[in-house]
Order: sequence, then structure tokens, then C-alpha cells
Amino acid sequence: MVVGSLEFDSVPLLSPPHHSCTMPIKVLLADEHPVVYQGIASSDSEIDVAARVSRVDELIDALNKELPEVLITEVRLRGQDVLKTIEAVREKLPELKVVVFSGWDNPTYVARAASIGCNDYIPKSKPVQTLLQAVKNVFNDVALTDDSLIVQTQSKMRRPRQVYDHDVPLTNREMQVLRHIAMGLSNREIGKSLEISVETVKEHVQNILRKLDVNDRTQAAVWAVKRGLA
Repeated sequence: MVVGSLEFDSVPLLSPPHHSCTMPIKVLLADEHPVVYQGIASSDSEIDVAARVSRVDELIDALNKELPEVLITEVRLRGQDVLKTIEAVREKLPELKVVVFSGWDNPTYVARAASIGCNDYIPKSKPVQTLLQAVKNVFNDVALTDDSLIVQTQSKMRRPRQVYDHDVPLTNREMQVLRHIAMGLSNREIGKSLEISVETVKEHVQNILRKLDVNDRTQAAVWAVKRGLA
């Protein structure tokens, strides 16, 4: 599997060691700005920021070297999409906890993070203590609360249609897929979010385009947004 310049098949990812409750949570930080590292590293003795990377191509090596229990990451590093790499990492290391800490409040990023299994999404407008508590919560498998961006976004994307409208001739599943399209997710991300195959997603997309009489995904997304369905 290749993501950008990284070959995951030739760079095996190792599992983090067993964690002792007397030890701090070992964290890897993927962020361009040293001030973020300084703020996190100096704020809580229960969290150990083992290293910081500022480029996507550094991430895999750092994961193998540091074996963190939690990854804190931005959605973009130096203009590159981190979430594509995280998706591949999650397939190799499903037990790795991932908390997105981002200055980007675009709903598409939250939706994509939710679809690939990130454990929480904290805006950088929140105090650093909110982030640190999120790290502890995801590490200890504490359920997210209803005010979590991840929870709110997943609920919106998966919500079935409330009433049948003859002007919107879509099934419940097609409506869910349409909401994902409107949020900017790829077929692969939609499949992961709804736990269906990419081939099934493609079939739903084709049915949506045909039923709405539109030419492409962009027109379908605009159609949904104009009608308040996404």
C-alpha cells in the first residue's frame, strides 16, 4: 500500500508495548508548530509527548521508533493531507488511538476523521486542557459525549430520513450516502463510515445521480445543501 511517498508494505508498523497504569500515556504529536508541543508537553505529568513530527513523510518512522499509545495530529502538515496517511496507519495499527487537534474547522475534515476511525476531534480554539482530557479519555476508552464533534457529525451523516418526500426519491441508505457526498467524503471513506463496500457505495452514488437527474457528485452535493438535507 502506498500513500504519498510511503510504502506501508515495506515499512512494517509495530504495535505499542503494554501500558502500565503507573506510567504516563506515551504520545506522538504531528504538528508544524513548536508552541503546540511546548503547551502539551509542559501541561500534564500523566502525558508524555515522546516526539513531534512536522511532515507527513516523517510520521511512519516516528510511529515505529516511538511506539506511541496515542497520536495527536493536525489534518494537514505543510500543505499535505495527513488523514490519508492516518487511514492507512489505522489499518495496520487498529489499536492506536488518534486524536485530531486542528485549527481547521471545516466540517469535511471532521467527517473524514470520523469515517476513518479517529477517536476524537478537538478544535485548537479549545483550551489545551480539553485536548489533554480527550487523550486520557480515548486511552481509557471513555465514551464520547453528545457535544463531541465526532459524535455530532456521525449522527448527522447516518441519520435516516425523517419523513418520506416524493420530491426526494431516495432510500434511507441513499440519503445517508448523499449526506456523506455533501460533506466531501470519497467512496472509500463513505464505505468505512457506513461499513459497506466501496462497490456498494458506487452503486448508491449512481442511483443518487440518476434519481436526482444530476451529472456528478458536486451537483448532487449542491442539490442536497440547497434543500437542507446535508
